[in-house]
Amino acid sequence: MLISGPYRAVGVLCITQILGWGALFYPPGLTMTHIAAAHGWSLAQSLLGLSIALGVSGLTAPFACGLVERHGGHFVMAGGALIGALGLVILPLTDHYWVYLASWVLLGVAMACNLYDPAFTALARIFGMASRRPITLVTFVGGLASTFSWPTTQMLIAHGGWRSVYFVFAGVMAFIVAPLYAFVLPRNAVYVPPPVADGAPPVKVATIVPASGAPFLLMAAGFAAHAIVQSGTLAHLLTILQRGGIDAATAVVIGALFGPAQVLTRIADFMSGGRLHPLWVARLAMALMACAFTLLVVAGVSPAVATVFALMFGAANGVVTIARGALPLALFGAVGYGRVVGRIARPAQICQALAPFVLATVIDRWTGQVALEILIAAALLALGCFIAIRRPS
Repeated sequence: MLISGPYRAVGVLCITQILGWGALFYPPGLTMTHIAAAHGWSLAQSLLGLSIALGVSGLTAPFACGLVERHGGHFVMAGGALIGALGLVILPLTDHYWVYLASWVLLGVAMACNLYDPAFTALARIFGMASRRPITLVTFVGGLASTFSWPTTQMLIAHGGWRSVYFVFAGVMAFIVAPLYAFVLPRNAVYVPPPVADGAPPVKVATIVPASGAPFLLMAAGFAAHAIVQSGTLAHLLTILQRGGIDAATAVVIGALFGPAQVLTRIADFMSGGRLHPLWVARLAMALMACAFTLLVVAGVSPAVATVFALMFGAANGVVTIARGALPLALFGAVGYGRVVGRIARPAQICQALAPFVLATVIDRWTGQVALEILIAAALLALGCFIAIRRPS
C-alpha cells in the first residue's frame, strides 16, 4: 500500500523525514562543541549558525510551502535536498566565520523545503481533508530521526572526526533524499474538488482568513512557544545532562530514547483513528511537557530521572507534531493549507532560531537549571494558548 498509488507519498516521506531531520537538524547537538574547539569560537558563536538556519527556514517556509501546494513536492523538496547537501559540504571545509554562517543559510533553505511543513503540505495536496492519518504515519516514522542521527553522529565523530559527519550526511541528502523526491514522490495531486453538474452554478468553497482571527494568532503563538521548547531542548539536552554529571555515552543513550517515545505516542494516535481532536492533543501534550521539565528541575539530573524525562518529553513532542499538521486542517480546511501552515511555521521557526543561541548564553552565564526554568515557562505559555482556542461549532 505504501509503495503504490497515492500512498507511495507516505512511504517516500517516511524515509526522507528520518534522513532529512537526521542530516539537517540533529547533528549540532553533538558537533557544536567540536566545531567551537576546532575554530576557537565560543559555543554561542558556533550555535549562531544553527540559529541563522532556523531563522532563514522560518522566513522562507511560507514561500516553500506555497510552491509545494502549487507545483508538488517532487520539484521543491528535491531542490531543497540538493541545496542542503551543498551547505553540508561547505560547513566543514571553511575556517572563515562568515562562510560558515553562509553555509547555515543554505541549510535553512533546505530545512524550509524538506522538513515537516512542506511534507504536510504535500500530503494535504494529495489527500485533502483525509490527510490526518497520512500525516500521523509520516510523523511517527520521522520520530525515529534522533534515534538514527545521534548514535550515527557519535560513531562518525569517534572514527572520522566531526567533519566526517557533515560529509556523510551531504551524501545522504544528495544521493538518497533528492532522488526519492524527484523520481518516486507522486507528481500529481490526487485530491480534487468534486465535479460540478452541468448547468449548476460553481460551488463556492468557504474560506477563512486565518491571519486576521484570534484562533490563528493563538495557534501560531502556541506552536512558536513549543518551538522554543523543542529547539532549546534538542540543542542543549546532552550538554545539560553532561554538566549534571552524566557521562557522554550515557547521555547519548538517554537522548536516543526521545525518538521511540515519539513513535509510541504517534502509533497510539494512529491506532485511535484520530478520534481525539487535535486541539486536545496539543493541550495534553504541552501539559505533559511542562511536567517533564518540572520533574528534571525538582528531582535533579540523574540517569534515572533523565530517562523518565526523555520518555515524557519525547511522548509529548511526538503528538504536538501531529497537532501542528492536523490542527490547521481541522480549523481552516484543506483549501489554502500550504499558505496557512507556512504562516504558522514562520514565527515558530524564528523562535526555533533564537532558542539555541539564547539558551547557550544562559547556560554560559548562569546554569542549566535556569535554562530548564525558561523552558518550563515556554511550555506553560504554549499550554495557555491552546487552552484559549475554542473549537468551532
